[in-house]
Amino acid sequence: MTMDLALRRRFFAEEIEAVARLRSRAVVDALAAVPRERFLGPGPWTTLTDADFAPGGLGPARQTPDADPARIYHNVGVAIDPTRQLFNGQPAKLAPWIDALAPAPGQRVLHVGAGTGYYTAVMANCVGRSGRVLALEADPTLADAARTNLVDMPHVEVRADASGNPGGETFDVILVNAGVTHPLDAWLDALAAGGRLIVPLTATMGAMGPIGKGLVFLVARDAGDGFAAKVTGFVTIYSAVGLRDEVMNAQLGKKLMAGPQQSGSVTRLRCDQHEPAASCWYHGPTFCFSA
Repeated sequence: MTMDLALRRRFFAEEIEAVARLRSRAVVDALAAVPRERFLGPGPWTTLTDADFAPGGLGPARQTPDADPARIYHNVGVAIDPTRQLFNGQPAKLAPWIDALAPAPGQRVLHVGAGTGYYTAVMANCVGRSGRVLALEADPTLADAARTNLVDMPHVEVRADASGNPGGETFDVILVNAGVTHPLDAWLDALAAGGRLIVPLTATMGAMGPIGKGLVFLVARDAGDGFAAKVTGFVTIYSAVGLRDEVMNAQLGKKLMAGPQQSGSVTRLRCDQHEPAASCWYHGPTFCFSA
């Protein structure tokens, strides 16, 4: 592979822009600027594509032919811990979430489930050094790796934290990068006026192991204390450690089985106390996704 690596990153970024229909130039430029190989450990790398998913789970692992970094500038998931089947997600799936959040210079970002920090770095590149990024990662080993990988970005803080709680700060952008059964009150409280939250709501079954399936929601705080909400797509993703509730998992699973017509009617995330009604799609103790 003879193409200059910087040129290959630019080609990669523009390919993801086209495939994933990205709108933000800042996100495309960040994909072109951030060296993905820094966040993946030494090659050869174990990779994952849509073709590797089968009804019974993942197919056999595949390795790149060599350790040329050009190998990972494609729309592939790349293992960060093959023994646990932990992957740095496919860019064409994660980049649209960041694109929808539209991180801008000077803004504050919360990244829950940072892994080794690649997508943290993409968002940090978007907000620049006048912004702030707080990355939370439940696995201490991954958090340590992210801290090392992001050392040249002083506006990024990494915490080994399984609570998902940012500790009283407010943010313009919140990306939850793992499947949960419900939005945490702490995330909604932390969302600044006009702020945006991406949260994957997933249900799991025993045979699926740590993988859940569900819907991705974009939540935006309006000028008051209300929240607009809408479905942005389907997702298969690792479940968040310590941020799930088994009762709500069963409830959510039933809602998801009802099909997209009902979930597609959601326009609001309500946090006021009220009795379940016909307009409630997914009604929890402190939240309600409703029409």
